[in-house]
Order: sequence, then structure tokens, then C-alpha cells
Amino acid sequence: MVEGDPGDGAIEDPELEAIKARVREREEEAEKLKELQNDVEKQMNMSPPPGNAGPVIMSIEEKMEADACSIYVGNVDSGATAEELEAHFNGCGSVNRATILCDKFSGHPKGFACIEFSDKESVRTSLALDESLFRGRQIKVIPKRTNRPGISTTDQRFPASPIPCPDHQLQQFPLLILQWF
Repeated sequence: MVEGDPGDGAIEDPELEAIKARVREREEEAEKLKELQNDVEKQMNMSPPPGNAGPVIMSIEEKMEADACSIYVGNVDSGATAEELEAHFNGCGSVNRATILCDKFSGHPKGFACIEFSDKESVRTSLALDESLFRGRQIKVIPKRTNRPGISTTDQRFPASPIPCPDHQLQQFPLLILQWF
């Protein structure tokens, strides 16, 4: 192998030239991928608008206002789609969004959905569809409630068995101890 300036008539190593060509190809390919990624992000509007650092956090009052235009639908068939639900409730008013909630680990539907209408009157109208048939199942339709932070209906904290208490607690709370037995 003779090294030198190719303009001086020096002979380049063919293996080195092949490696340089592959590097150039990979750099061009990487540039094309970056352009494609930017195009996809623009089409999907994935990047937040300027000045907006992230999702908007709503106050409880704002959530309650949004939930006042929404209903909960229970006993939804696992094969149902949001489009089918939207069509089922379309006669009640203009449907903004139909959401079938899914388990975050398995991805399977949980069996209930939320329907958001454009106005509160549509919610009242949709309550007439309570116990109606949807895909062969009797659905439950109720107004959607607003979840409040720190309040859980599943955290009951009932003791499984009586907990031994010191004597001073027995004297202060005799009714509480008697209820456990």
C-alpha cells in the first residue's frame, strides 16, 4: 500500500476506498431518516406548539365542567369499537369523543367507556339509553363523575382480623373493639 495524495498518482488501497464509500452511504441514509422523521412529526403534530412546555393541567372545577358533558357506559362488549359506540349514542346529540378504556398492561378493553358530548342536554338525553342493548349486551349509562385526587373507592382499609390493642385503648374505645368481634 502506497500512501499519499491521490493527485500525485499514488495508489489507494481498494479496501480503504470501500470502507469510505460505506461510511458515506450510511451518513446519507442517516440524513434521509432524519428528514423522514421530521416530516412524520410535522404531519402528526407531535411537537408541542411554541411556548407550551407540556400538557395542560386542568383544575378540579374545569374537570367537573368537562365531565358534566360526559357519560359512563358500563358492560361494553370487548369487541366494540369507539365508532360503534359513537353511532349508538349519536341520536342523543353531537358526540365529541368516545373512549373505550383498556388495561395498561394487557391492552384488553376493561368493559366500560366514556362518551363526551358537546352539551349537557345530550347527557340527559343519553340517560334514556340506560339498560338498552348494545352488541347483544345490556349497557349501563350514568353521568360521568369527576375523580378527585386522594379519594379512592377501592381503599377501604377494613382489618382482616382484630388487632391487639393496649389496655389504655380498650378503656377509651370499648365500642370499637366490641364491633370487631
